[in-house]
Order: sequence, then C-alpha cells, then structure tokens
Amino acid sequence: MAGSDPQATGGAGPATERTRRVRLLLCGDVMTGRGIDQIQRHPGDPRIHEPYARSALQYLEIAERAGGPIPRAVAPDYVWGEALAAADRARPDARIVNLETAVTRQGEPWPGKGIQYRMHPANVGCLTAAGIDCCVLANNHVLDWGRAGLAETLTVLRAAGLRTAGAGRDEAEACAPATIELPQAGRVLIFGFGSPSSGVPAEWSATRDRSGLCVLDEADDRALERVAGLVRAARRPGDIVVASVHWGGNWGYRIPDEQRSLAQRLVEVAGVDVVHGHSSHHPRPVEVHRGKLILYGCGDFLNDYEGIGGYATLRPELGFAYLPELDARAGSLVRMVLVPVRIGRFRVNLATAEERQWLLETCNGEWRVFGTQLVDVRDGSLELRWG
Repeated sequence: MAGSDPQATGGAGPATERTRRVRLLLCGDVMTGRGIDQIQRHPGDPRIHEPYARSALQYLEIAERAGGPIPRAVAPDYVWGEALAAADRARPDARIVNLETAVTRQGEPWPGKGIQYRMHPANVGCLTAAGIDCCVLANNHVLDWGRAGLAETLTVLRAAGLRTAGAGRDEAEACAPATIELPQAGRVLIFGFGSPSSGVPAEWSATRDRSGLCVLDEADDRALERVAGLVRAARRPGDIVVASVHWGGNWGYRIPDEQRSLAQRLVEVAGVDVVHGHSSHHPRPVEVHRGKLILYGCGDFLNDYEGIGGYATLRPELGFAYLPELDARAGSLVRMVLVPVRIGRFRVNLATAEERQWLLETCNGEWRVFGTQLVDVRDGSLELRWG
C-alpha cells in the first residue's frame, strides 16, 4: 500500500521549488511485427508459421474487416497516431517501451513455438520516430527467430541509437542496465527481466557463453538477491532505477501473491524506484508502495490484434501511456498522469470520452484494494491518487 512519503499522500500536492522532478514515459507491449510490419515502407517476408495462419497479411485483412481500410507504405510515425503528440507535449526525460518483436531477417522460427513476431530491420524508423530511448527486450518474443535473430535485433536497434535492456550476447550484457543521462544530473537505469510466468522458455536464459535474456523467476527465492546485486553494482547517487519485468499471464486483474511480494521487495530490498510490469493484454492494477511506483501490467500499447475475437469484455484495445513524475533525489512518486489510448487501424489513437470513462470506472473498481484510484482531469487525461 502507499507509504508515508509526505509528497506521496494523495498524490495531489505540488512539489516545492526545491524538488526537481524526473518525468518518464512508460508503455506496455509494443509489437511492430507481422501485420504492422506489412504496412511499413519495407515489409518483410509475410510468411509465418502459426497453427491458424500462414501469412502476416491475414492479420491485416482481419483488422480491415473490423475497422476499415489501413494505408500501406505508411510514414514511420503513422503507428503512433495521436499518442505521439500527447507524449511530445509531456516532454518526458526518458521514453521506455517493451519491444515485443524481433527486428531481423535472420534466423529460423524457434522450434515448437506457435507464434513468432518479427519486423524488417529497414522499418526501425517506426521506433526512432517516437523518440524512444530504451527498448526492453526481456520478453517471450524477442528470440522468436532464434539467437541469430536476436543478434541482428541488437545490432539494428543499437545502430539506430536505441538503448536496449534485458537481452544480450551473454548474461553480463543481458543483465546490464540501459543508461539514460538526465539533463541536469543523475541517470535513469533500466534493468530488463523476463519471467517464465510470461512464457519465456528456459532455453532463452542467457549464460556466460550463450546469448539470451536476463531471467527473473518470481518463484525463485534467490531472484531478489540477484536483482539487488545488479542494482548495487550499477547505481550511483542521484540515479533513478527502473526494473522492467515481463511477467504473468495475458488476462485478468488478479495479481499472484508471489508477484506482489516480489514487486514490493524489489522496492524495499533491491532499492528499485519503479517496477514497470508488462505482459498482460490490458492494464492491471497500480500500487504505490513506500512511495515507489509499481505497475503490475501496463497492457498492450501497439499490436495487430484488431478484429481477433475473445476477451472482448476486457477491452484489450484500450490502454494507457503512463507518465510518472518522480522526485529526482528520492525516486519517490510525486504525480502520475495516464493518457487513455485505443489501438485502431494499426495505430495508437487517443481514447474517446466513452472509452476514457470505461477505463476510469473499471480501473477504480479493480485497483481499490491496492490503495489507488484515478480521477478525470480537464485535458482528457486521468491522474493517479493514492494514500
């Protein structure tokens, strides 16, 4: 539950002039492969290896039947829609997303895995167009095209000026934080972790002599100690530490006890300032624990699932861009704005008034037990209250 930080109580008080803030933009899963890759200027090979589809163009056809025509050979910023201007207005110090897509023409589909996402490397401009600073790669799709695909993904992203976290050519690289220098002082350190509970195969774990992911298992008693060691080794005074974790299932609002316990102990023991959770296809609860922000599941921010049936009552096309403001000295949450968005025609649009109200009411019903609530503000965004 909310801690005793006086600036955190209620989340409403303005900071004093002496308080310098760091503003982050945090998004959930960003999937730019498959159908979305096919509308870019350099569509890759559309062949896919799924039980019910053999071409990525099938996802484009399904989406067009549901929402109308989608343009082809789009500008790199097309997929970000109205959300990009909203992010630019917020002027975040760091923009962080979970990139749930391999960026490669290399490799072979991972054996026995039913779904593989990839984007043609020439379309990496759709990521740089959004001004993204860090792509977290510790998820259950970045090795969909094997270790050759991961190697090219790392090369392409870094050549484009994008920092990565959570995957690497060996364990040390995979578990090292991405570092974003702040304009005045200090840094944002982003550690990326993938959990078996989200479907990360055991073979994807990086080792001293094998590429892969930095894996964090909620059921492993040693996981907390490991993260704490990584944070201690990298942190300097004035740094903000983000643990970006791909964990849990895709659907439902219940947070498993072991997940909540680990999230809170990441704050208490490992010294993490923000837990950036993702994997769920819709927003999950938000908690402020001892003044620090825990996002249990940010939901999908961009995908090609439009028109696919199932779980419609959870409205997975709706989600948020999360804009927390942190006390730069203490790392505690001062304020958080959430911009309601909707995926449609393979782009991120601002939610309508009805959609915003649905998100407000649904989240307030599900988050109450975590001590957090949303309030509507006049500019069409929502703001978090806690304490």
